[in-house]
Amino acid sequence: MNKRDVSRDLFMLKGALSRQGYDWWWHNFTGYNRKTGEEKTFFIEYFVINPALGGTRVVLGQLPENRAKDVKPSYALIKVGAWGKNAKQIHNFYPISDFSCPSHELNIKIGSCALTETHMEGSCEVSAHEAQEHPEYMCDAGSMQWDLSIQKKIAYNVGYGASGFFRTINAFEMFWHAEGIKTEYSGEVTFDGEVYDIIAEKSYGYADKNWGRDFTSPWLWISSCNMRSLITGKVLSNSAVEMGGGTPRVFGIGLQGKLLGGMYYEGKMYDYNFSKFWTGTRISFSFKEGTSMNTWQVHAANRQSVMELTLECRKDEMLLINYEAPNGKKLHNKLWNGGTGQGEIKLLKKKRNQTILIDHIAIKNAGCEYGEYSNQ
Repeated sequence: MNKRDVSRDLFMLKGALSRQGYDWWWHNFTGYNRKTGEEKTFFIEYFVINPALGGTRVVLGQLPENRAKDVKPSYALIKVGAWGKNAKQIHNFYPISDFSCPSHELNIKIGSCALTETHMEGSCEVSAHEAQEHPEYMCDAGSMQWDLSIQKKIAYNVGYGASGFFRTINAFEMFWHAEGIKTEYSGEVTFDGEVYDIIAEKSYGYADKNWGRDFTSPWLWISSCNMRSLITGKVLSNSAVEMGGGTPRVFGIGLQGKLLGGMYYEGKMYDYNFSKFWTGTRISFSFKEGTSMNTWQVHAANRQSVMELTLECRKDEMLLINYEAPNGKKLHNKLWNGGTGQGEIKLLKKKRNQTILIDHIAIKNAGCEYGEYSNQ
């Protein structure tokens, strides 16, 4: 549903989650090279893990001596990068003492980097020597600086599953809220020395957050707000699609093959959420890793409508994105992650015993992700 709830964007690592939990705020958007006009899609993430365990030093879970002793990680992380040509992820780690966020509003500070609901700024840099000598950094070499305004236009709220009650009892291992499935960013990014202009109406931006005590496997995510009707040719400027999930765990029990998400079409949300059992939602999905292309397919239906989505993204424009879990293990070692996906959606409404096409839609600049656990 398209219900704003900025309280879900607050810092969540309290109680048990402060000792085994993560919280992150994710942003992705498209910019344009100031010299050449070349399009490039970027991501910026503010991340915190196990804040009660660190203090004034960074504790890296993938450091060999820490892995040998099953030491849990503890740090604040700035994670940035870009997809497309020379896709990369860049990580700067900070001790928890360099992180702050008040309990009543989103106002994050990690070192000199900052994030609120309406603005973010900062920098991140790793040298080639550092990236090579420190595999525990789990990243590439590069640099990025940003100063951006944020305007979240369309939200996707998963509903009661991430409500205050379920958050208090930590019912889910991984919580999710997307306050900006269509977000307009504006400002400037400097990436590896090249300046990119971020222009609100063609930034095709996205903002969400995840938190909890573990990840999910499989892990699927699809999002786009760059949409055009293939029937009328009209740009759909008040539309966005969002799907996420895989195997959510509720009170330790895995719910296999469960996605949730929605298609916000020109002012109306078509919601496909398995947790709202009264809607009769059924979702099936598949992922195929090809030689040069990765492909996602999603079929979602409820009592009123059907959404059929197909998405492709070039493998050489994607990353195998890296995260370690709060318990110190890194089980997602083939988590495909991209932001240059393209595809199509058919949105249909149900009427008696037939379906009627609402629109056939082309999507671009799509965020996309898929991975399953591997043992390490």
